[in-house]
Amino acid sequence: MKKALVLSAILFIGLTAFCQNPPASPHETLTAKNITVRYGRPYKKGREIFGKLVPYGKVYRCGADSATTISFAKDAKFGGKPVKAGTYTLFTIPNEKEWTVILNSELGQWGAYKYDQFKDKDVLQVTVPVKNLDTPVEQLTIAAPGKNLTITWDKTEVAIPVTF
Repeated sequence: MKKALVLSAILFIGLTAFCQNPPASPHETLTAKNITVRYGRPYKKGREIFGKLVPYGKVYRCGADSATTISFAKDAKFGGKPVKAGTYTLFTIPNEKEWTVILNSELGQWGAYKYDQFKDKDVLQVTVPVKNLDTPVEQLTIAAPGKNLTITWDKTEVAIPVTF
């Protein structure tokens, strides 16, 4: 009887683990000096991204699945504006020539579906220019070269200055 119970438990745990679907987009954690960003990395897959898949003028989670989070280990200036050390949800509003980048204090959001309920928790918004790239980038990429945080996907890149 004991063996049957143990085997049943092992079988149940194994099947449960096997049946869970991995996320459609891989997740990445960028760790740079005093910054950590966790985000889903969707692929272009031949699609038109900005203005189509990601509409202009609408709040975007800046990744896939759950909303992107950004953590600052120390107080910083993000896009020239002061931000306290802590963790925030990072949203963007893409447009053709410039993006609005938003830090919001409500954590645990799925996508940007409920952003309007929590927009009063915006900590800051900054506007940054769009750089058009000659060669498309297949997978959404957030990086921290030098004193910037960059968001690159398809033929678009934006850079937000960050200083500590």
